[in-house]
Amino acid sequence: MAAGAERVEFKIAGNEELYKGAKVVKASDDYDLAIIKTKQDFPSINERPPEGLKEDGSKVRVLVVDDSMFVAKQIGQILSSEGYEIIATAVDGKEGVDKYKDLYPNVDVVTMDITMPRMDGITALEHIMAFDKNARVVMISALGKEELVKKSLLLGAKNYIVKPLDRKKVLERIGSAV
Repeated sequence: MAAGAERVEFKIAGNEELYKGAKVVKASDDYDLAIIKTKQDFPSINERPPEGLKEDGSKVRVLVVDDSMFVAKQIGQILSSEGYEIIATAVDGKEGVDKYKDLYPNVDVVTMDITMPRMDGITALEHIMAFDKNARVVMISALGKEELVKKSLLLGAKNYIVKPLDRKKVLERIGSAV
């Protein structure tokens, strides 16, 4: 107890459990009861583990390849909020292939935009699959690119996501690829 502080005891009738951990605060000549609640006082009925964790508890590592900074950031935020680790981003297919090779085998999944400058996502997918036949790549496409999505799936992509991004679909599709 701090020097000069006085100890005040209250006898509380009723549910003593409710006041466990309560602190008494003196304001002038009155006493106020401040009840301090902790996380243990509020058990979560919907608690579930984050989707971005592997069975061993480590984070799923993601390489995001997209020329749109907005889309790359959006994917990063959605995945990070569920425990995924964004280990790198790339702005075109060529950079994506180079980063995949540099980071290999420490990439668990790649998100790959289909339409990008310098090297498109389909070509980048082909290069990554030639380098690592077990690579897990999820393609991201705009509406109206169904033929390119089909081609990417035939080339080894594990799934696809259509823009505009929907949080639930992103998590579902990435989760199914891991």
